[in-house]
Amino acid sequence: MKLAAVLALVALTSATPVHAQGLGIPGVATGKPMVFTYRCPTGKPFTVSYWNGDNGQSFALVPIDGKPQLLVSLMSASGVRYAAGSVIWWTKGRNADLYHSGSMDPDSGQVKPVSCTGTPAS
Repeated sequence: MKLAAVLALVALTSATPVHAQGLGIPGVATGKPMVFTYRCPTGKPFTVSYWNGDNGQSFALVPIDGKPQLLVSLMSASGVRYAAGSVIWWTKGRNADLYHSGSMDPDSGQVKPVSCTGTPAS
């Protein structure tokens, strides 16, 4: 699938800033979010917010299809992998890869990631 089609699918646009000041999860205390702005090869910048919970879990709020999606951290051999449903957001340092069922190559059946680079938001 073409990169432009994948980027259109996930609708990573600056018109939809996705971050919040607080994250209310019963029984889990989180501090202020860490907010990063990401850029992908052919897409517009978009914002992702990260929280660390006092229970050891981490959360990421990522814009998918123009709507904020709350992803939860999973075990990873390298970096931090966040997931919910068919979406995976895998970060390592300033870089992140987005895996989404809509980015599957119909010939191989493999999901091709969209690679992005982030910087802390001011």
